[in-house]
Amino acid sequence: VQLVESGGGLVQTGESLTLSCTASEFAFDGNAMIWVRQAPGNQREAVAGIGSDGSSHVATFMKGRVTVSSDNAKTTAYLKIQAVRPEDTAVYYCAGDTVMLGFSRYLGVWTFWGQGTQVTVSS
Repeated sequence: VQLVESGGGLVQTGESLTLSCTASEFAFDGNAMIWVRQAPGNQREAVAGIGSDGSSHVATFMKGRVTVSSDNAKTTAYLKIQAVRPEDTAVYYCAGDTVMLGFSRYLGVWTFWGQGTQVTVSS
């Protein structure tokens, strides 16, 4: 299984950003996935994800600005962040799991991880 994030880079405060997570040997249809970020000096934190039942989950601190989705082929998942802020600067990772039922914000249970994509928000 391989998960590859893309779409990061330098963005201006207030802009929108869409990150992609492309999967090999893994289908988002029927499997759970999560977007996690890690800012410099901070621990990783869950941002949003899709449960094994297709339900969407968004961290409280991101509600109203984040949309998580996957494509019809269920091989790519997306994280759209609107009105980005400097505090959104972080490395964003996607992770997946094939045995999880539902969804979990506990990062230790996720089996497959991507390498991350850097997002830098300038003020």
